[in-house]
This record gives sequence, C-alpha cells and structure tokens, in this order.
Amino acid sequence: MNGYLLVLGVLGVWRVTHLLHAEDGPGDVVVRLRQRVGHGILGKAMDCFKCLSLWVAAPFALLLGDDYVERGLLWPALSGAAIVVEGAVRRLMPAEAAWAEDPAPLDPRFQVEQGDVQLRKSEATTGGPGNGQINH
Repeated sequence: MNGYLLVLGVLGVWRVTHLLHAEDGPGDVVVRLRQRVGHGILGKAMDCFKCLSLWVAAPFALLLGDDYVERGLLWPALSGAAIVVEGAVRRLMPAEAAWAEDPAPLDPRFQVEQGDVQLRKSEATTGGPGNGQINH
C-alpha cells in the first residue's frame, strides 16, 4: 500500500465520520437521516464518533487493502487514526459553551439595582402608568 493512499484513507474516514456524526449535510440530508434512524442501533452508532468511525473504516479498508491480512489490519488502524485526527481538531477548535448565564442583562432596558429588577422604563420616560418594578 502506498503512503499517500493511507493518508487519503485516514482523511476520508475522518471526513465521512465527521459528516455523519456532527454535520447537517447538504440540504440537511444528514439531519433527516439521523431523524429517520432514530434511537436504534444505527442511531446510537451515529451518536458516537468512535463507534461510527469503525463502521466507516470498513469499506475504506476493503478498497485500500491488497489482501485479507492488510485489510484486516487497516480496518481498526483507519478508525484509530480518524479518532486521533478528531481529537486534534477538537483541541484546535475553540470550545463552544453549552450554556452560560450573564449576571448582567445585555438589554439596556433592564436594570439591576440593589435587588430590584426594572422590567419597563419608568413612567417619566415612557409616559405610561406604573413603572413596572418588581421587588424581590
């Protein structure tokens, strides 16, 4: 096996696995596929990058290997290399916060002062009745 075919195989396994695991795909086709497979065996495999890479690597190993021994060794090797690439990519990409709370609201209409929260502008600025304050 040529070295460049091994590199192409690793990148191919990583790319297809990443597409199926974490991307929407063109025209949201992968999202619809994930919805269709649901929470069965295939759906669970698509939720796990490591599991999915093992299944994606199988056809790559069959195509790239010259004999049964090489194909048998390529299968877990391509999967493992794709997992290493995924780990490197994750370390290079900034982490996205799953949830964050800002202690001070960004909307200037909201003011937090000494335990009081003003939900609306005061009567003087809005011209309407009541100032909309809620005391805690």
